[in-house]
Amino acid sequence: MNLMNKLIISTCSNGQLVINSKNLHSRLNFSSLSSNCVQILTDYNESAKPISNPLHSFLPKTQNPQNTVSLICSALKNRENDHFALLRKTVQENGLVSYLSNNEISRVLLRCQSDSYSALSFFKWAKNDLGVKPNTQNYCLVIHILTWTKNFSQAMKLLSELVDLQRDGVESTLDVFESLVSLSGLCNWDPVVFDMLIKAFLKENMVKDGYRAFRKMVKRGICPSVITMNCLLTGLSKLNYSKKCWEVYTEMERIGVHPNSCTFNILTHVLCKDEDVSKVNDFLEKMEEEGFQPDIVTYNTLVSSYCRKGRMKDAVHLYQIMYVRCVSPDLFTYTSLINGFSRKGNVRDAHQLFIRMVDRGLKPDIILYNTLISGYCKEGMMQEARFLLHDMIGEGMYPDKFTCSVLVQGYQKQDNLVSAVNLVTELQRFGFVVSRDIYDYLIAALCMENRPFAAKALIDRVSGDRYEPGNIVYGELIESFCRCNFPDEALCLKAEMVSKDLKLDLGTYRAIIKCLCKSGRSMEANSLMREMTDCHMPPDIEVCRALINGHCVENNFREAQSLLSFFAQEFKIFDTVCYNAIIRLISAEGDIAKLMKFQDKMRKVGFAPNQLTCKYVIDGLQKAVRVHKINI
Repeated sequence: MNLMNKLIISTCSNGQLVINSKNLHSRLNFSSLSSNCVQILTDYNESAKPISNPLHSFLPKTQNPQNTVSLICSALKNRENDHFALLRKTVQENGLVSYLSNNEISRVLLRCQSDSYSALSFFKWAKNDLGVKPNTQNYCLVIHILTWTKNFSQAMKLLSELVDLQRDGVESTLDVFESLVSLSGLCNWDPVVFDMLIKAFLKENMVKDGYRAFRKMVKRGICPSVITMNCLLTGLSKLNYSKKCWEVYTEMERIGVHPNSCTFNILTHVLCKDEDVSKVNDFLEKMEEEGFQPDIVTYNTLVSSYCRKGRMKDAVHLYQIMYVRCVSPDLFTYTSLINGFSRKGNVRDAHQLFIRMVDRGLKPDIILYNTLISGYCKEGMMQEARFLLHDMIGEGMYPDKFTCSVLVQGYQKQDNLVSAVNLVTELQRFGFVVSRDIYDYLIAALCMENRPFAAKALIDRVSGDRYEPGNIVYGELIESFCRCNFPDEALCLKAEMVSKDLKLDLGTYRAIIKCLCKSGRSMEANSLMREMTDCHMPPDIEVCRALINGHCVENNFREAQSLLSFFAQEFKIFDTVCYNAIIRLISAEGDIAKLMKFQDKMRKVGFAPNQLTCKYVIDGLQKAVRVHKINI
C-alpha cells in the first residue's frame, strides 16, 4: 500500500500542515527516527507573512494567500501553453510571493509525489524565477521524489548541489542524511538515495562526510551497495586513510555486503601503498577463499609495488605466474617492469623485455619509450637512446618535452652539448615541435659552459620555430658574453632587448658594467649606471666597486671620488673597499695634501678609515718623504 494512503493530511485554521500517522512504518526500521516527523514541515520562513487572517476569505480565490498551494498545484496539473507564465503573473501581481515560504514549497512537493516532472519543474521555478531560497528539507523532498521515480541523474545533480551548499555554509539548517531519513516518513522513497548521498559527497571531494554518512547508514540498518562501498574505499585510499579503508571492509563483512573483485583490488592497492607487501599474500589467499581469482588489475598493482621498492626478483616471479594462470600481461605490466629495471641500472634487461613485449603483439606507447630512453640516458648509453628515438619516430610517435629533456641532459652529462644541439635542430628540421623549455635549458647550459657564441647561433637557428628568447635567456647570454670579455656583443644583445621592449634586470646591468670596467671602458659603464638609475633601479655594492675600481685602474681620480660621494649620498652605500681603493691611488702618487683633503672630504660624507686605510696613508707618506729626499 502506498505510504501516503496511510497519512491523513489536513489544514488547520491557521494554515499549518498537520499529518496524522496511523500505523506508519517504512521498509526499513529506523531505530532513531523521530516520532514527530511532521515537525520538519512546520518550520516556517521567519520572513513570511502569517496566512491566518479571517479577512482573507473575502478576497477573490486567486488573491487569497490561503489558496497559494492549491493555486500552484492546479497550475502544475495544466501543462498546456506556458502555465508557469500564468502562475508567475497570478502569484506576483497578487502579492503572494511573500507567502510562499519553505513550508508551502514542501506542501506543494508532497502533492506532486506521483508526478516527478511537475515537482522538479516547480522546485526550479521557485528557486530560479521567484528567487525563493529552498532549504534542506525542500531539497530532500524533491530528491526523494526523483529517486522514487528512477530519475537518478536529476536526483544526483540536486544532491551534489545541496552538499556543496552545506560545505560552503550557505545551507546548514539540517544534516542532509538526517533530513532524508526524517522525510522518508512523509513521502515515497527509495533506499538507493543514501547510496547516492555517499557518491555525491565523494563527487564533491568531501570524503570524510561520505564516510560519516556511511557510518550513519550502518547504524540505522541501511545496507549500501558494493558499488558505493568501492567508491568510498577508492576515495579513502586516495587520501591515504588506510585504517578507515579496513574499517569499511570490516563493516561490509558484518552487515553482509559481499565484496567483489574490484573491492579486493582496491584493498590490495591500499596494502601496497602502505608498503605492507608482507600481508598481501595472506590477503590474496583470503580473496581466493571468497571465490575471486586475481585479475590483471591485481597483478599490475603488485608488480608496480614490487618494482617501486626495487624487488625485481619478486616482480619477475609474479610476471611469470601471470602466464601460468593465463592472465596476459598488458602495457602497464611491461612499463612497470621496464621502469624497475631501468631504475636499478639494468637497462639491457629492460630492453630485452621491451623486445619480448613487441614480439607478443603489444604496441608500446610514448610513456614506455620515454621510460627506456631515460634509462639509457642515465647509464650514458646515448647511441642506444638515439636509436630508440628513431624507432619511436618510425612508429609515428612524436617525441614530447620529456623525451627531449632526458636526451639533452644525457648529452650534457657527457659534456657533449654539441650533439644535444644537433639533436634539437634535427628534430626541428623534421617538423617536430620542440618545447620552449628545451631551448631555454639548452641555451642556459651553453652559457654556463661559457660558450655564448654557440648559444647565440642556436637562438638564430631556431628563432623561426615559434621561439623567441625572453628576459631570462637574454640575461644569461649577456652574462656569458661578459664573463668571456666580449662587451660589444653584450651591448648588441642589450640593444636587441630594448628594441623588443624587454626590461633588463640588475644582474644584466651589473654584468655589462663589470665587463666594461674590466675592459678599460669605465666612462661607458658610467652611462649605463645612469641609465639604470633613471629606470629606478638602484645600484648594488658590486656595481659600486666595479665602477670605482675601474676608474682607479684608469687613474681617473676625479670620477672615482665623484662616484664615491654619489653612491654614499644617493644610495647610502658606504663601502670601505671603494674608499681604500681611492686612498691607495692617491698614496701611490705621494701627494700628501691631496690625500689629506680627500680624507677630510670623505669624513664629512660619512666614511671612516680602518687599518688598511692607515697602511695606505703611511705608504703614501713614505713615498712622499722619498720623493722629497730625491729632490733635495
